Amino acid sequence: MNMTEERKILVVEDEKKIADTLKMGLSENGFEVDVAYDGKIGYQLLMSRDFDLVILDINLPGMNGYDLCKAIRYRNMGMLVIMLTSMSSLDDKIEGYDAGADDYIVKPFEFRELLLKIRALLKRTAGQAMPVGNILRAADLEMNLDNKEVHRAGQKIRLTAKEFQLLEYLMRNKNRVVSRADLAINVWDVDFNTNTNVIDVYISYVRNKVDKDFEQKLIQTQVGMGYILKTSGS
Repeated sequence: MNMTEERKILVVEDEKKIADTLKMGLSENGFEVDVAYDGKIGYQLLMSRDFDLVILDINLPGMNGYDLCKAIRYRNMGMLVIMLTSMSSLDDKIEGYDAGADDYIVKPFEFRELLLKIRALLKRTAGQAMPVGNILRAADLEMNLDNKEVHRAGQKIRLTAKEFQLLEYLMRNKNRVVSRADLAINVWDVDFNTNTNVIDVYISYVRNKVDKDFEQKLIQTQVGMGYILKTSGS
C-alpha cells in the first residue's frame, strides 16, 4: 500500500518561495498539498478541511505558529504537526513541543530530511484508529486514547500533545525500563539528537503533573539506564 495515498498536507509558510517549493516536492511524492501564506488563513483552512499533517512556520503574519499549533491541538489532538523554522534554540524547541508539535525542523534543511520525518510520523500513526473505550491503566492512573484525557485517582491531568505521547509510551511499557534512546525513537523521531536534554525536561514536566500531588511516585529514574513507570514496590 502507498502510505501517501489520500494523505493531505497543509503548509503554512509566509516565505512564498519555500512554501511553493514544498508544495511541488510533496506533490511529486504523492501527497495532496494546500498552502497558506498567513497564519489566519491557515487556521481558516483547518476549520474547513481535513488534513493528516500540517507543516508550520513560527513567525507568521496574522497568527504565529505557536498559537496556530495550540488551536490545532484544541480542535484535533490527532493531527500531526511539524514546525519548520529558523528558530533553533532549545527554548524555542521546547516551546514548540509544548504548543503541541510532533516534530521540529530548523532551517536551512534538506527536503529529504523533511520527507523522512513526514513518512516516519505517518507510519507511526498508520492503523492507530482505536475502538471507543480504549483505556490504558497503571495503578490509579488512567489514559483514554480516544478523547485524549488522563486522570489520576479521578483527578483530571492536563497534558500537552508531547507530554501525552511520552506518558502513553511509558504506560504501554509499564514496569519495564525504557532508555532515552527508546524515547527518542518512539516519542520524538528516528534521528532525534539524544545529546540534548529535551527528554529529561519532558520527563520532569510529566512527573510534575502525574506524581507531584500523589504519595505513590509512578515515574522513576533508573540511573544509567533510563526511566520506568512502576506500579508497585519502591
